[in-house]
Amino acid sequence: MQQIEQNIFISTTYPGVTLGALALPYGVLMIDAPPHPDHGRAWQSSLRNQGGVSRMLVNLDAHIDRTLGVRVLDCPVIAHEKTNTELDTRPAIFKGQTLETGAEWEVCEGLSGLRWTKPTVTFTQHTLLEWGEYTVTLEHHPGPSRGAIWVIIPEASVVFVGDAVVVNQPPFLENADLPEWIEALDLLLSPPYKNFLIVSGRSGLINLQNVRDQRTYLKEIHKKLDKLHEKNALPSATESLIPTLLSHVEFPPERAEQYTQRLRYGLLHHYKHHYLPPGEEINLPLNPSPSLGAGQSL
Repeated sequence: MQQIEQNIFISTTYPGVTLGALALPYGVLMIDAPPHPDHGRAWQSSLRNQGGVSRMLVNLDAHIDRTLGVRVLDCPVIAHEKTNTELDTRPAIFKGQTLETGAEWEVCEGLSGLRWTKPTVTFTQHTLLEWGEYTVTLEHHPGPSRGAIWVIIPEASVVFVGDAVVVNQPPFLENADLPEWIEALDLLLSPPYKNFLIVSGRSGLINLQNVRDQRTYLKEIHKKLDKLHEKNALPSATESLIPTLLSHVEFPPERAEQYTQRLRYGLLHHYKHHYLPPGEEINLPLNPSPSLGAGQSL
């Protein structure tokens, strides 16, 4: 656990997502949960001496990596209404499955049979939480996914941006709106956030250059997808983009298969959602292509 400002902590210890907490004598406002219950209990234990008995959790979006482990934290949850809608589409009991989306939960063991916890409170555009002497703003920024939000703590100049920026890994694209996403990054690069500490939902503390790099990367993805569409390409053609997109990301070799699959799944489904007529069928390849290391190409 790392203290980044007075009363504000983050943890990049657990697989899945960066966890956050605003810990006061009043209580602890937690940001996201790790997917594995054991990690959730360990995180809760580490916060026990940092704040009062009141607990509330904010989910930055509906991604399984940050919502699967919520139940073990046993507290009220606040999230965007579209996160609530997404959770409504899932079975009551989670059943693990084989690698498909390139997410972190897919490489964790012992997750089958968990139950989802739906938000206690939802909102649409923004809402304010009075947490002790802090006024915390929850703000909708739907670029990475429909229910994505930021947690902004103005008194401390800290903002938690979820999957808006990820470093040394490809982003999740399945439910993305790339123009909205780029617009959100423009806001993050604007003067109001100049002196803020920025916390990525998967990469911990990041800097403005990381934000610029993410913006450039998303613009490249958008341009490449537009070109495929102009050629009336089939969704399967998105596979050809993976080597180039992976070559721009530095990651450990053991992550190659996972990140290849993340782009394969995300590009294919993003292309379907945004470029094909509604209802047109696509098929995800059952056998992934050979793994690509950082900087390698076919």
